Amino acid sequence: MTPVRVLIVDDSAVVRQLLTEVLSADPEIDVVGSAADPLLAREKIKRLHPDVLTLDVEMPRMDGLVFLDNLMRLRPMPVVMVSSLTERGADITLQALALGAVDFVAKPRLNVAHGLEAYAQEITAKVKAAARAQVRAAPRPAARSTAGPAAPTEAAATPVALRYRTTDRLIAIGASAGGTEAIRVVLEAMPPDAPAIVLTQHIPASFSAPFAERLDRHCAMLVREARDGETILPGHVYLPPGDHHLRVLRDGARWRCRLDPGPPVNRHRPAVDVLFRSVAQAAGANAVAAILTGMGDDGARGLLELREAGAATLVQDEASSVVWGMPGAAWKLGAAHECLPLERIAQRLLALARRESID
Repeated sequence: MTPVRVLIVDDSAVVRQLLTEVLSADPEIDVVGSAADPLLAREKIKRLHPDVLTLDVEMPRMDGLVFLDNLMRLRPMPVVMVSSLTERGADITLQALALGAVDFVAKPRLNVAHGLEAYAQEITAKVKAAARAQVRAAPRPAARSTAGPAAPTEAAATPVALRYRTTDRLIAIGASAGGTEAIRVVLEAMPPDAPAIVLTQHIPASFSAPFAERLDRHCAMLVREARDGETILPGHVYLPPGDHHLRVLRDGARWRCRLDPGPPVNRHRPAVDVLFRSVAQAAGANAVAAILTGMGDDGARGLLELREAGAATLVQDEASSVVWGMPGAAWKLGAAHECLPLERIAQRLLALARRESID
């Protein structure tokens, strides 16, 4: 197997050296060079032809987002962002994912040697997954008007939306690499009174609140971080605060959110399998679920449990996925009724939520 050629772009010489050592330790990765800023990176990309770029989110001489935007327009290639776990770092990283970056990792903690092995496993896995990713410059989302929520798309017009007001349905969604934008695409197509949506996206603790706020700005539904014990309501989207699993519990005729700081599952907290298994138990055939783009296989077994419980289940297809790991694993397991392109998933979820049973 030909090693993945990586170019490291970071203004810190210490970080460049550390990332070079970490990535070079994997025989399937070849670090072909490094650059201290985007202008130097631009020349090295032309000369070295890397397969993957790691890019610091905050760079001198040229804004990292401007560089990424130009790169994705002129020479699209897989980019893994290296982000500080701050509010500003989270916002810039989410913008970078909207521009077409494949995934992101936290900046390495230079003073914590005992955590370096886990960090090395994470960044090498993400770089190798990025090399196989479907790279495309993402369309720019339109910001929601300050006059009120965005109008539903034509396919989700009011006559369709009104049908949900007396239904007892729950939509569950899981995603990972590439998922921040895939989730936005799905949620933007949802009417304001769609069935309640619970979702899990693999994301660090400091990113969950900015992610929820970013989704809320672009969606007609109300998007929020879940609070432990709160009632799940139609027209609302709930995602767990980072570092907590989200479970759905039945409380009589209602569903409630349960936040769980327990150990990681499938190396993740929050984990999609945790959410899906709880939905299978609490909602069963009243649920509709989908796995979107993502690395690994988290959610595949949970989706199978949902299907066995009578729920309608979907996965995003390979052509429209950034990484067809999670949806591909679920599809191969026989966990999904259908495999659909991203642009069709929202309307299919709504259509399935209207049905009494699955064919």
